[in-house]
Amino acid sequence: MEIKPTIYILHGDDPFSIKRTVDEMAARMGEDPAMVEMNISRVDGRDSSEEAIRSAAYALPFFVDRRMVILTHPFTKLTSEPSRTRFRAMLEGLPESTALVIVLDDTFERGDWASFGKRHWLRRWWEEKGGNRVYYQLCQLPPLGQMAEWVRKEAVRQGGRFTPEASVSLVAHVGNETRIASLEIDKLLTFVDRQRAVEVEDVEELCAQMGGQANVFGMVDALAAGNAQLAQNLLHKLLEEEDEFAMFGMIVRQFRLLIQTRELLDEGKDLADVVKEVDRRDFIARKLIEQARRFKMDRLIGLYHRLLEIDEAAKTGQMDMGLSLDTFIADLARA
Repeated sequence: MEIKPTIYILHGDDPFSIKRTVDEMAARMGEDPAMVEMNISRVDGRDSSEEAIRSAAYALPFFVDRRMVILTHPFTKLTSEPSRTRFRAMLEGLPESTALVIVLDDTFERGDWASFGKRHWLRRWWEEKGGNRVYYQLCQLPPLGQMAEWVRKEAVRQGGRFTPEASVSLVAHVGNETRIASLEIDKLLTFVDRQRAVEVEDVEELCAQMGGQANVFGMVDALAAGNAQLAQNLLHKLLEEEDEFAMFGMIVRQFRLLIQTRELLDEGKDLADVVKEVDRRDFIARKLIEQARRFKMDRLIGLYHRLLEIDEAAKTGQMDMGLSLDTFIADLARA
């Protein structure tokens, strides 16, 4: 009988790859999405107690073989050796009916990972005592030199094709930001109706029109995930490419659309309603739904009001727009 790991460490600087891996794991839990969702717990280590994490990890599955617990920001409160000892003991005692997914967003600096490097206490435990109970997956952004191949493979995965030249052209627009690249690939394949390969001309036409919006989507994704570095990188890219007030308008519009979408979701509406009432482009509506589900309505409204305050401060000369947004993103990603 195959022994499955009880601990899955998803680590790296590619949140798109991490999310895709989690989604694939969830898809293998069962055929009924509602039943699967009932057996998934999402726990944020920044605001959850040790007991809350333990309770989620030791809960029994409901009509499926295993339940999944997704733990983000796991080390925030594990600052003392006693707390770390208790955490390791919890890991060693996990029941086989639990798959604990530890998500570690990180950055690679000077030959090692900043948050989960070679000498990290959990890495040492995993390498010494983890054995077959631990599965580790590095989710690292592709080097730029390999990104064109990534684009071609992702296009095939999404049911279409890119010419080699078109994939190189797309990389020139999005770099190695896989989340944005996937969004742009979907948009381009929709544009050609998946009936022919995407050509360079298609990339240049659509990315020129939507490049700013793609970066706004990516920035909001990064904010929702608490990835301040990626969000600020995308903000700086927007500031380089767009007039700061035009760029600010795109951000405000994005949060306004998310509030509308969140309102529809709270009313029990679905994709068709979002397409009809918010954005008639199917691929944009799908992305809005994905993002809106990651925010509560009161938080979206609070963010929107904060943006309006930034707008007033910039127009009255109280603060520079770029600096205000930089601070806004840094504060939100830490919240």
